[in-house]
Amino acid sequence: MAQAGFWDRKEEAQSTVSRLKDLKKIVGPVLECEKECSDLNELAELVGEGDAAEFGELVKHVAVFQKKLEHLELSRMLDGPLDLNSAIVSITPGAGGTESCDWAEMLFRMYTRWCEQSGYQIQMIDFMAGEEAGVKSVSFFARGPHAYGYLKAERGVHRLVRISPFDANKRRHTSFASVDVIAEVEDAPEIEIKEADLRIDTYRAGGAGGQHVNKTSSAVRLTHIPSGIVVQCQNERSQFQNKQVAMQVLKARLYERWHREQEEKLKKQYGEKKEIAWGSQIRSYVFHPYSMVKDHRTEHETSNVQAVMNGDLDAFIEAYLKQMVANRKM
Repeated sequence: MAQAGFWDRKEEAQSTVSRLKDLKKIVGPVLECEKECSDLNELAELVGEGDAAEFGELVKHVAVFQKKLEHLELSRMLDGPLDLNSAIVSITPGAGGTESCDWAEMLFRMYTRWCEQSGYQIQMIDFMAGEEAGVKSVSFFARGPHAYGYLKAERGVHRLVRISPFDANKRRHTSFASVDVIAEVEDAPEIEIKEADLRIDTYRAGGAGGQHVNKTSSAVRLTHIPSGIVVQCQNERSQFQNKQVAMQVLKARLYERWHREQEEKLKKQYGEKKEIAWGSQIRSYVFHPYSMVKDHRTEHETSNVQAVMNGDLDAFIEAYLKQMVANRKM
């Protein structure tokens, strides 16, 4: 950044600055913990055999520091080749009509809350509202270091059991939704997207309306003919911007597909794609007749359903990452 002419190439310069910020977010907590450890050692020497109040204050500081260390240890588990990258999250309702569409929107809210609490920026890619309620599909970027490393734990089918708010007879319903998480990739020399291999369709964006939405054909749908992969984007203001974002998503999906074909190890990392139905879920959320959220891969569970739906997912993600590390050691 100190080189002459650094800002002459604006896009490259902004990319470098962004990369620097991401690296500081990784290194910063380590340096902060190192300094805090030194400060606590000095404080412990000063307290010595002092009064109980001073000792109690030291214990509180140590407890806070321990939580920071645990979080740092968790981030150390993110050593996969793509774990540092931002994530692309897609949520699709399963069978069940309005019930599943509503469940998909609840999951979308849960993940946006988690991203906000974890310091990740959200950029919408596509949002298709359900006919009566909820969403038919939604995709977004979770931008920031290690977003993919954490959110890969959420890839799979999520099952909901509750008394349906859409059922006049107040019966219990089971709904399913699929969460797909892939890593955003910047440099992927293995992937070459030829213009001749693309079919580009434009259409009017859906949504609440506005100066441009629903008035111009700004939404873009890309079909990669050789692979059959289809991506779409409608949340940017112009057709050009939507095409750029759609190309980013297409590159990420092609990169994921390439790795699956090349390395069995990465195939296991991404997990197997399952049908969005009974028996294929990775996690169950039970609202009735009792309250419980249980991950069927790690057996981690909690009765505080409301906290989970408000984005408290760290314990589930931690349990998954620890299991991944343990499996690698076996």
